[in-house]
Amino acid sequence: MSTATTDKPKSETKFDAEAFAMNVAQAMESGGKALAAYLKPRESGEVQDRPPAELAEVVKTFTSVAEYWLSDSSRSSDLQTRLAKDYLDLWGSAVRRMTGQDAAPAITPSPRDKRFADPEWKSNQFFDFVMQLYLLTTKWAQELVRDAEGLDPHTRRKAEFYVQQVTNALSPSNFVLTNPEVLRETVASSGENLARGLKMLAEDIAAGKGMLKIRQSNPDNLVVGVNMATTPGKVIYQNEMMQLIQYSPTTEKVLRTPLLIVPPWINKFYILDLKPEKSYIKWCVDQGITVFVISWVNPDKRLGNKSWEDYMKEGPLKAMDVIEKVTGEMKVHTAGYCVGGTMLATTLAWLAEKRRQRVSSATFFAAQVDFTHAGDLLVFVDEEQIAALEQDMKAAGVLEGSKMAMAFNMLRSNDLIWSYVVSNYLKGQQPSAFDLLHWNSDATRMTASNHSYYLRNCYLENRLSTGTMVLDNTLLDLSKVKVPVYNLATREDHIAPAESVLYGSQFFGGPVKYVLSGSGHIAGVVNPPALNKYQYWTNDNVKDVNIAEWMKGAVEHKGSWWPDWREWLGGLDPEEVPARAVGNDALPPIEDAPGSYVRVRA
Repeated sequence: MSTATTDKPKSETKFDAEAFAMNVAQAMESGGKALAAYLKPRESGEVQDRPPAELAEVVKTFTSVAEYWLSDSSRSSDLQTRLAKDYLDLWGSAVRRMTGQDAAPAITPSPRDKRFADPEWKSNQFFDFVMQLYLLTTKWAQELVRDAEGLDPHTRRKAEFYVQQVTNALSPSNFVLTNPEVLRETVASSGENLARGLKMLAEDIAAGKGMLKIRQSNPDNLVVGVNMATTPGKVIYQNEMMQLIQYSPTTEKVLRTPLLIVPPWINKFYILDLKPEKSYIKWCVDQGITVFVISWVNPDKRLGNKSWEDYMKEGPLKAMDVIEKVTGEMKVHTAGYCVGGTMLATTLAWLAEKRRQRVSSATFFAAQVDFTHAGDLLVFVDEEQIAALEQDMKAAGVLEGSKMAMAFNMLRSNDLIWSYVVSNYLKGQQPSAFDLLHWNSDATRMTASNHSYYLRNCYLENRLSTGTMVLDNTLLDLSKVKVPVYNLATREDHIAPAESVLYGSQFFGGPVKYVLSGSGHIAGVVNPPALNKYQYWTNDNVKDVNIAEWMKGAVEHKGSWWPDWREWLGGLDPEEVPARAVGNDALPPIEDAPGSYVRVRA
C-alpha cells in the first residue's frame, strides 16, 4: 500500500482525515511486519529469549539504593516530602500561568539538552508542564542515588547509569502525544510520518535479525571502498586475524622508517580513512610516510578461541615481519588507537622482555595502559557482569557486534539511541548520509577469549601498568619500554579519559610527550589541519600530576595536532629514501585497499 500524500507544501497542508486513516492503516500494517520480524527468529529457535544477566544487575543495584532509604522511616518520609514539594511548586506555577500571571518555572532544561529545544516546550502550557514534571522527577531520581550513603563507588556509578537509562527512555520527547514537533508533523502530514516511521522500524528489526538495529545513517549512500576508505593501496599479506595494507606513495621521497598503524578491532580501521579530506592515513602518505595498516578480521565462532596473545603474534608482530620483507627495515614507527593502543603497549612490553628492537617510536591515540581512571565503560565491569558475559560468549564463541555497539550507544543514549528513535520512527525521517555515524554503526564481533582477557586483565585487574600481566608466558613490564612515546588524549573523551591517559604516561620507561586535543574520542583524533578546528595543548611535565595541574602549565595551540606529531616524528628519524613500491616479488599485492576483511558485516 503506498503512502498517502498531498501536493500542497507542508506549511499549507491541512489535516486530511481520509489520508490520516490510510496512513494509520499502513502504520499498523508495518507494525505487524515489525512484530513478525521480531518473532520469526524466535519461532525458528535462532534467537532464544531469556532474562538478560544485566537485569539481575539492575535489580541488585537498585535494591542497594532502596535499602538505604527504606531502612529508616524518617528517610523514607523525607524522600516523599522532597518530591511532593517539587510537584506542588510546579502545580502552583502552572496555575498562575493559566490565570495569566507571570510565573517562574520550577525547573528548566539544560541549554545543551536538544530534546527540549523546540519553542513550544516553553510556549505551550501543556508541554511546558509535562517537561517540568519529567525534569523534576528525573532530578529526584538522581538525588536518590547521589544522597544514598554506604554505597561503594562502583555500585553508585552503576546506579547513576541505570537511572540515566530509565529516565532517558521515559522522556516525553520520546512519545507521539507528548512531543510537540512530532504532533505538528503528524497533523501536517496526516500521519504520513508514522507510516514511514513504522516501515523503517520493521526494516530495522528485520536487519537486526529479530533485534532492533537502529539506523544512524543512510546505508544506501555510503559504501566502503567506493566513497569511504578510498586511499589507494594494496593488501600485501593476510592471515586468519588480519589483512595488512600498504598504501601507495604520493611523494618522491619518504621517511626511511615506515609507520605501522594498529587500529582497534572494536569497529573498523577506516575511521582513519573516512573521506580523503578527513583521512589521517592519506595525510600521512602525503607527508612522505610509508604507511601500513592492520585491517582486523570480523571473527566468527570458528575463531572464538583466538586470544590476546594470538592477536599480538598474528597482528602487529607478524606485520613487523612482513614490513621488513617489503622495505628491508627491521624497525618501524608504530601508532595504536584505543584498544589497538593497549595491544601495541603489550606488544612493546613483550618485545622489551625478549630484547627485540623492532620499534623506533610509539604513538597512542586515546589509548589506556592503566585503568585506574578508566572511563564510562567501567560501569559494565565487575566480576558478576564479566562472568555473565563470558557465559553468553561461550556458546557463540564471539561477542556479537550489536551488543558491543549497544553498550557504547548507551553511554550517550539520548544522542545515539533516543534521538534516532524520535527522528526515524516518530518523525519518519531517513537519516542523512553521515560518514562518522555510518562507521559507528558498522560493528564488529570480538572473539570470546580475547575479549575476556581484555576485560579481566585491563579493566578489572589493571595488570598491565602494575607489571603483573602475563602474555605468552612472559611477565610484562612497561618500564622496560624505552622507545619515545607520543601519547595523545582528548579533552572530552568518555571512553579513554584525559586523566587516565595522562596517568598512564608515567609507566613507560622512555621519553613521553603527552598531548591533549580538543573534542572527544573520535573528533579529537580525526582532526585534519585543513579544517582548522579545535586546538591542542602541550606540557612536558607528565610525572605526578593530574589533568587539572597539567592544564595549568600547558600551552594551547590552535588547530590540529597532526603537524605537531609529524614534526615530532621527523625529529626522531629524519632520514629519507626514494618512495617505495607497494609489495614486492615475494609479497605481491593480493587485492586493492581497503581489502575484503573490512567489508564483512557483523
